[in-house]
Amino acid sequence: MTAEQIIFLIVGAVTLLSAVLVVTVRDLVHAALWLVATLFGVAIVYTLLNAGFLAVVQVVVYIGAIAILFIFAVMLTRRQTAADTGAALNKNWWAGALMSVLTFAGLAYLLQSWSGFSKQASAIPSGFDAINELGGALTSPAGYVLPFEVASVLLLAALVGAVYLAFNKK
Repeated sequence: MTAEQIIFLIVGAVTLLSAVLVVTVRDLVHAALWLVATLFGVAIVYTLLNAGFLAVVQVVVYIGAIAILFIFAVMLTRRQTAADTGAALNKNWWAGALMSVLTFAGLAYLLQSWSGFSKQASAIPSGFDAINELGGALTSPAGYVLPFEVASVLLLAALVGAVYLAFNKK
C-alpha cells in the first residue's frame, strides 16, 4: 500500500464515522460540528484526487458558508423545550430502519451488474480548462445558474427567518 492509499483509508474512515455521528448525536450543535468534520474529510478526498479547486470550494462554500450558517441558525433559534429531555427515538424507528435496509438492498441490486466500477476514466485532453468549464456551467443560462440562485435565495430566507425567530418579542 502506498502512503496515499493509507491516508485515503484513514480519511475515509474518519469521514464515515463523523457522518454517522451527524445523524446519531442528540445535540444539534454537536451534529453541526460533526457535519463540518464530514465536509472537511470530503475536501481532503478531493485533494487526494488532485482536484484542488473542488477542495477549496468545498472548504469555502460548504464549511465556510453553509455549515456556519446552519450553526448560527441553530444557535439563534435554539430553545430548551420539554422535547429535548425526552427519548431520542420514537416508537416507529423500526419503519425508518426497514426503509433504509430496503433502499440499500435495492441500490446494491441495481449496481451489481453496472460496468462503471471496472471502467477507467478517459484521459483529459491537453489544454482542457476544467475551471473555465465549471464556471461556464454555473453561470450559463443553459447550465446551473437557476438552481444556484434558488439555493442562495433559500439560504438567505433561512437566515432571515432565524434572525426573526431569535428576536421575536413574545
